[in-house]
Amino acid sequence: MPALSVRAPSAFALALFWLGVQAVWGALLGISLQSRTIELSAGNALIAYGRLATLGALVAALTQVAIGFWSDARRRRASRRVEFYVAGAVGGAVTLACFYGARTFFELTVAFIALQATLNVAIGPYQAIIPDFVERERTGAASSWMAALQGAGNAVGALAASFIVNARALGASLGALLLATCAITVSHASRVPLRDAPATQGPRFRATRAFVDLFISRALVYVGFYTLLGYLLFYVTDVLGVTSLANARRETGILIVAFTLLGAAGAAVAARPSDRLDKRLVATLGAASFIAALGVFIASHGMPGVALATLLAGLGWGVFLVADWAIACRVLPPAAMAAAMGIWNLAIVLPQIVAPALTTFVVQRLGTFGPQAPRVAFGLALGETFVGIAWLWRLSRCTIEE
Repeated sequence: MPALSVRAPSAFALALFWLGVQAVWGALLGISLQSRTIELSAGNALIAYGRLATLGALVAALTQVAIGFWSDARRRRASRRVEFYVAGAVGGAVTLACFYGARTFFELTVAFIALQATLNVAIGPYQAIIPDFVERERTGAASSWMAALQGAGNAVGALAASFIVNARALGASLGALLLATCAITVSHASRVPLRDAPATQGPRFRATRAFVDLFISRALVYVGFYTLLGYLLFYVTDVLGVTSLANARRETGILIVAFTLLGAAGAAVAARPSDRLDKRLVATLGAASFIAALGVFIASHGMPGVALATLLAGLGWGVFLVADWAIACRVLPPAAMAAAMGIWNLAIVLPQIVAPALTTFVVQRLGTFGPQAPRVAFGLALGETFVGIAWLWRLSRCTIEE
């Protein structure tokens, strides 16, 4: 029998599923969850949104941890983890249809919880795909594809949520994209060689000091990010004075699209520096631009300032994402990568709980509703991001580069 040819992995094909996943989150977390809450909640929509977002993120956190350990056990038996990708994509497509077809706030709540549970079956195992298939020397370049397709996916989702008027058609479109990108990534991952078996690469997961510092830093930065994303539609309606919900969705979508496309550009710029320079410095430069953008948002009263803030935020976020992925691929233990990624990814999921819960608490305690509430939210985001990136410097360069 002739020997099978060994095919080098394509970072683009491995990362393509991230486009579909992030299109879903770009539509839901930036626009659809807020607008559907406004449509279906009987009381204060801002408070109802905060509670629903918090509950959904809690379910996502629990799912990712449980699935991460299971995925690692499968990987030690030579699994490529693709079964988790497929299960999450199929479940996500079904629950998306339920979310966009909900006719009451209770139905919306159940559908959103189910969507978080099903799609996160794929997300934890999938985030181990770079260390599963890509050599350590190429993690920066591969991470840039993940960051770029994350930005592109968020843009696609925001555009879809802004301009596809029929809710069922929107759910079907996002579900189809999720399934198609999953199919391409699964097909490629099934045909390229895995890296060395994890059982030969060292001990299983344990929370080292480096891991804890990376987790805390990432979590704080993402609390800032999700505060900006979650309250942007309220900023457009209350600060910019866009009273029509349809117009507010459209303008918010345009801002998110611009943010994510600029993020893809920032990711492309940061790919080579993240392989050659101190990754902490690259992450800090990106976060500094994001922090400056939040300051501009807070001070702005019209579209010129908002446009500048979007430019700074998008470019900075793209740069930060590349360095963030590259650092994680170096710090997390290869013998328990999915479990580590699942726990590490709690630094994304937990901020989805903390951001709306903390903002809701502060807004209620201060009594700042109307135009001041989004500014308070963005002020919190600025402080959270600053502390998070400062915390990153507790990691030594040797720890990251070894």
